[in-house]
Amino acid sequence: MLRNALGKACRFLGYTVQYGCIAHCAFEYLGGIVVCSGPSMEPTIQNSDVVFSENLSRHFFCIRKGDIVIVKSPNDPKSNICKRVIGLEGDKVCTSNPSDFLKSHSYVPKGHVWLEGDNLRNSTDSRCYGPVPYGLIRGRICLKIWPLNDFGFLRASPNGHRFLDD
Repeated sequence: MLRNALGKACRFLGYTVQYGCIAHCAFEYLGGIVVCSGPSMEPTIQNSDVVFSENLSRHFFCIRKGDIVIVKSPNDPKSNICKRVIGLEGDKVCTSNPSDFLKSHSYVPKGHVWLEGDNLRNSTDSRCYGPVPYGLIRGRICLKIWPLNDFGFLRASPNGHRFLDD
């Protein structure tokens, strides 16, 4: 009887470890559901919106300008932030705030991206902490799940004029 109970316990533990590994790989490499908080991505993503983040793009270096990404915060590695990619390595970006009279520009260094929130007046982003290493990108948001009346693919940036092509 003890042998039977021990066998069941070991099988249960084995299945738990297997399914835990499968779940970890799915969330790490495929994607997951994220609840966004804060005003920096308004009006595209509101506080408490639920989105789906896919992680394959970062592994295959398929992140493009205009994508909204989940990134490890450069200021606090324990938290994630949600921002839009404004510039990739080698791109010229506007580094000043919208209210600044004189505009300043810079180039994104190799292996980095330039991130900004859609709500430029209420966003802590690359204008504050500079270019972000590509390795901090956790995933790309591709779908808004909640609220249901806003279900679907995300809309284009309201700040498209900040994307420079020269």
